[in-house]
Amino acid sequence: MMVDPTLAEMGKNLNEAMKILEDGRKASDLDADGRQFSRSSIPGPLQGDGQDVASILQLVQNLMHEDEEEDKPSHRMQNVGEQGHMALLGHSLAAYISVLDRERLRKLITRIASDTTLWLCRLFRYESGSAYYHEDDREGLLKVCRLVINTRYEDYSTEGYTVLNSTQPVIYQSATCRPGLGQHLCSQLGLPLSSLCTVPCNTMFGSQHQMDIALLDKLIREDVETGKLPLLLIANAGTPGAGHTDKLGRLKELCEQYGMWLHIEGVNLATLALGEVSSAVTAATRSDSMTLTLGPWLGLPAVPAVTLYRHEDPALSLAAGLTSSQPVEKLRALPLWLSLQYLGHDGIVEKIRHAVELSQQLLEKLKTLASIKTSGVVSLSRIPPISGGSLRDLLGSLILSIVEDELNSPVVVFRFSQETSAESSGGSVEGYFAGERDVLDSLNRWLCERLAQLVPASGVDIVELEDEGTCVRFTPLMTAAALGTQRCDVDLLVERLTELVPVLNCTLRLRLDFREEVYRHSALSYIEDLSWPGLGAVRYEPRIEELNDSKRQLEVEKINSELLVKLGDLDADLIFSTGLEFGPEKDCIFIGMATEDLDVAELVDTIAALGRDIEENGRLLENMTEVVRKGIQEAELQLQKDNQDKLMEEGVLRQIPLVGSVLNWFSPFQSTVKGRTFNLAAGSLDSTEPIYSMKAQTGGLASPETPTSSAKRLPGQRLFRRECAGGSDSHSETSSVGQAEDLSRERIPQPTTPNPPSPVPDETVSMVTGSPETPQVLAEPEPTQDNGEVGTQEGEKEERWPEGQEAPVEETGR
Repeated sequence: MMVDPTLAEMGKNLNEAMKILEDGRKASDLDADGRQFSRSSIPGPLQGDGQDVASILQLVQNLMHEDEEEDKPSHRMQNVGEQGHMALLGHSLAAYISVLDRERLRKLITRIASDTTLWLCRLFRYESGSAYYHEDDREGLLKVCRLVINTRYEDYSTEGYTVLNSTQPVIYQSATCRPGLGQHLCSQLGLPLSSLCTVPCNTMFGSQHQMDIALLDKLIREDVETGKLPLLLIANAGTPGAGHTDKLGRLKELCEQYGMWLHIEGVNLATLALGEVSSAVTAATRSDSMTLTLGPWLGLPAVPAVTLYRHEDPALSLAAGLTSSQPVEKLRALPLWLSLQYLGHDGIVEKIRHAVELSQQLLEKLKTLASIKTSGVVSLSRIPPISGGSLRDLLGSLILSIVEDELNSPVVVFRFSQETSAESSGGSVEGYFAGERDVLDSLNRWLCERLAQLVPASGVDIVELEDEGTCVRFTPLMTAAALGTQRCDVDLLVERLTELVPVLNCTLRLRLDFREEVYRHSALSYIEDLSWPGLGAVRYEPRIEELNDSKRQLEVEKINSELLVKLGDLDADLIFSTGLEFGPEKDCIFIGMATEDLDVAELVDTIAALGRDIEENGRLLENMTEVVRKGIQEAELQLQKDNQDKLMEEGVLRQIPLVGSVLNWFSPFQSTVKGRTFNLAAGSLDSTEPIYSMKAQTGGLASPETPTSSAKRLPGQRLFRRECAGGSDSHSETSSVGQAEDLSRERIPQPTTPNPPSPVPDETVSMVTGSPETPQVLAEPEPTQDNGEVGTQEGEKEERWPEGQEAPVEETGR
């Protein structure tokens, strides 16, 4: 068999390139010659002799991972299998094929386009259709709108937009369509926004995500009566949010009645490839056009989206841009042509069936979980009372519609809510406090983020729905092929969800207790932030009223910053933070999710106690600063006075250098001026004579021990746990700094040997109180363990020494 060497080399190079790029961070930053690649974003100069392919690919790999940090896990990339390699090879082949001679190129692209169109029409049951391949998934609908305008306005090709002045076209879309889709169409077509009509969804019967057909009929009639032209209707076979399908059969009849074009898009169109398809989705095969996004459905990277349409006039299709006379543009189908052949019919169907089975597996398991609601469940309170026998038929059709929509949609949307858990008690906790909807939205947002972190292969994401609020969405048809999601991943997702639901329930229930406990403390302010997923937020307010607003704000910021640090150092399971990055509240302490055994009262008391300690220690430091400043001034005055007294006692002659030395030799002078010591605690100047006297008797002072907290927790015991609240534990050890009075009482020196007791002063050097002229021997203390004092042994005779004579001190080796 003859093989084109260029094609063989292309396939070989692609395999080597994918191996280098898929290695990611495991690949070395060195090239083949051992040179270090620079990860700088500033490009260097072009090398004169160029670089080889391996070096360029290595540079690309480095650029792909240059923003990743070493200590953070890398983001999970799409699982590019062999079918993905075929899609990537298609882009390389398209560049190679484009250089062929014109005749060979025309034959090749005609074969590729016709084969791909035929396969897709048969696969998705769209008979006699044509295909348009486009990179932007909105481009197909835009071209279809141009086609409809050219069809409905015969003079449009010659007169242009002037023909639209007499009869304004109107495009109808559902309220659940993709955000910005209608505005994009109007801007690209040059139509005013008045040409876009958004149809609301059902409010009483059926799914809340389906278009209200009765209201659509009314809007169309009103537009026709005012001289407007109904042009096109955009319907959903799987809404972007909840994955529900509009009543396509009824919509098609309505479009035929008013001569409108029906375009359908949505993820549920993928189920047309399966053997068993619901009637709601099967009606999509009767539409005038529909857009398929095969890339995410089949896990194919960089393949175009496809819009299938039916139209008999090729000239109008060419004018609308659905077909092109440029052969190169038709090569867009080449990656898809290669991938479809590689997968085959069975492989394509299996991927879609696997995704649908994953969604059904999760849906069945979610229905057994308390406090979890799935989208599509309609409360009977929404149904108005109806007299007669039509109530049973109405309820039956309503339930069948919702069940059919749920069972055939590959999209599962669920949210946390306490409504189902309260049914046993005969009521609902929904609305039991103001702003509960916002709180539940924040909790569901946290739930989705945690599930995405714990089970990254699930591909869950956050979706905002108008009626339900913030929900968690599982769309395996859009993510399973890329992430390789399996049934075990769904089981793990349910397992993690089961573990997180009790945490959500406890947090929602304890939020009110936390608020009430904060209100009990005058120094704490409760911060109402409904967007925070946790117990809540609190701010410590210092009791300083003489400060102005700016200084008070700085003091509040300082105290709460220190308080946050100290709370984070505690041995607790709670998470303390500054809240959301762009949150409205600042200088607050936000408490994270709670568990069942959390003691809220102890938590709030600890926060208040720590804040009070920080505030008092700050005041003590400020007072001490003032005391030191005044003490220094007093000490300077006292030193000046002592110098003057010394000069008066010694006389003038002793101040002369030579005469004074001779005079001091023959007649030594004993000065009565004493030394001074500065007491920081008392802020006073005292004589140093008692210190020297006591030091001479004791042979030196023992260094005081740092006071420790009396309350100790058991090993492994956590703070703020209710089961420990009844014991002897207390949170007094959380005080960061003790008071000066406590320090002075606990700083007692400890003798190291059982020698005869030496006199021990009542205060250390920094805490001097008395000024005795002679050292005194203290009475013999009783032996204790708490204060560190050691008395004499029993029966040992107490020895006293004459006044003025030092007691002998035995050598201790220190």
